[in-house]
Amino acid sequence: MPVTAPLRVVELLAARLCHDLISPVAAIANGAELLGEDDPDFVREAVALVSSSARDANTRLQFFRFAYGFGGGGLAGPAPHLLAAEYFAGSLTRCDYGEAARALPLAEQKLACAMLLVAGQALPRGGRLVVGVGAGGPVIDAIGDATSLPAEMRAALAQETDPNELTTRTAPACFAGLLAAAQGRLLVESGRPGGSGSPRHSADRPQAERSSAPISSGSRRT
Repeated sequence: MPVTAPLRVVELLAARLCHDLISPVAAIANGAELLGEDDPDFVREAVALVSSSARDANTRLQFFRFAYGFGGGGLAGPAPHLLAAEYFAGSLTRCDYGEAARALPLAEQKLACAMLLVAGQALPRGGRLVVGVGAGGPVIDAIGDATSLPAEMRAALAQETDPNELTTRTAPACFAGLLAAAQGRLLVESGRPGGSGSPRHSADRPQAERSSAPISSGSRRT
């Protein structure tokens, strides 16, 4: 059964993307103004600013296009593992996208990329996001000084939040939950196996429909 995103989710996600893109776009505009200066040093600085900011904006746009806009068929740009590595390259967090995960169907890699945007928020001081493959699909481990996601974000992942109560912060988690629902799964955060106490994000099938091991699509460990 097709899953449709509520208009509120679309509005908030658009606002969040604009927020994430405004910084490099504004930097490009500032650099363009400096190109008219007579001082050669200013011009060189302006060229460097425009160049780096344009790369940053392009990196973000390509990753967002795949995570939020890929609708099937062939890829229109770089492979997902390259998009993810470039997206996190300018931050304190590094993304290690394993070979096995690269072989997953693109629909599952789209879910993994959407989950990366959420899992990264559990590493406020940086660390590593490792994308691997579990029994039924992608697994994401957040390695570092990780923290559990706030209750409102966990609720959004599990599709337990009224759309009117969503914010620009929780909209990406809600969208990731919708992607999982489109695959017949439910995203939740729970303790990792083995009693480590670290939370895990997993995409599980409803109890009545389970026919295989659940897909783990986000986990935390320190």
